[in-house]
Amino acid sequence: MSEVSLGQKYELATQVICKQGIVPFPVNDTTISILKHVIEGNEEELDFIYAFSQKTSQTMEQLKKSSNLPKEKIEQIAISLAKKGLIFNQPSSAGTMVYRLLPLMNVGLMEYTFMGELKGDEKEQQLAELFEKLMEEVRDQVQDNYDNLAPVFKMAPPVDRTVPMRTTENGKDIKIIPIDKSIQVPEEFVLPSQTVEEIINKFDYIAVGRCFCRQRRKMLGEPCATDAPMMNCFTFGKSARHTIAQGFAQKITKEEAFKIMKEAEEAGLVHKAFHPGSNESRPETSICNCCKDCCDTLNVWRDGALPLINSTYYLSVIDQDACTGCGTCVDRCPTEAIKLNDNEEAERDESSCFGCGICVRFCPEEAISLKEGLRKVFILPPRLRQST
Repeated sequence: MSEVSLGQKYELATQVICKQGIVPFPVNDTTISILKHVIEGNEEELDFIYAFSQKTSQTMEQLKKSSNLPKEKIEQIAISLAKKGLIFNQPSSAGTMVYRLLPLMNVGLMEYTFMGELKGDEKEQQLAELFEKLMEEVRDQVQDNYDNLAPVFKMAPPVDRTVPMRTTENGKDIKIIPIDKSIQVPEEFVLPSQTVEEIINKFDYIAVGRCFCRQRRKMLGEPCATDAPMMNCFTFGKSARHTIAQGFAQKITKEEAFKIMKEAEEAGLVHKAFHPGSNESRPETSICNCCKDCCDTLNVWRDGALPLINSTYYLSVIDQDACTGCGTCVDRCPTEAIKLNDNEEAERDESSCFGCGICVRFCPEEAISLKEGLRKVFILPPRLRQST
């Protein structure tokens, strides 16, 4: 693209990146500004990004053709963009190196930018503000087209999967109510691990980094209201090797991972597991430990930007005879699925329950249990304005 101006290269590269991931973002001043902050005028990197315009993931041989660059140059630029959070460069299970262009968000540039140790400089501050502006723009776009987008959202697969807590605050096992009927699932479906311990034990490569949501909110002057621990964003296997190589996370042992997960549970954080392409039959790539006030997934839903789309194998069940109406579960629930009724008893909305076990863990009366049953939880963002 030697005959194209720098400004045009930014726009073309932004177009390619904005098509990646679950959410297609608009190509506008905000998204172009985000790329400018990251690329900082490097035309070779912009040209390299454009080489992914027809195919998101490419081998070295494919990139030689699409970029017209030699192997050494491709490796050099790919390494630079990987450290910036825009390229995932890890070998496939067959040992072939694959280069994949990452999206702006979920999981891509924003998460990796704020997952490592921050400098607290002006550039990071501006990026935090630009991503916040982008989410506000997405909210406005969704609210302006709410009726048209609602049915589209309903067809989307779960973004993540909730893995429940298994012990109460005093160390007792959470009561699990077995499923009372068979459930229909595809023959090829393999029920994924239902405890964080099972997930951790699958992998030899485990890495932990900082929670990118809590770090970014802190950059915006909104530190975590619950003072949740920061170092508990996990990646596994190939994803762990990538985050370690780029300096986004550090390698840890299984024992260290168990300890960090226990601390996350004590802090009341929700375990959210991610799978490649939202395919739960494939091994987990990462686990977030989310707090109610900082989590971007919860915030963009509450702010009216995007729906919550989650997979879970559990549903909370409340024994109202044992409930004293203390409201602990109401305060703790991340999806606002529990309210007190007119009799000051807790009531749960099944359609909004992630089955995360937070309410069970902290209920002082042990009045809540978890019932088994594979479910997809879909909650539309609140409608903030009426159509004109």
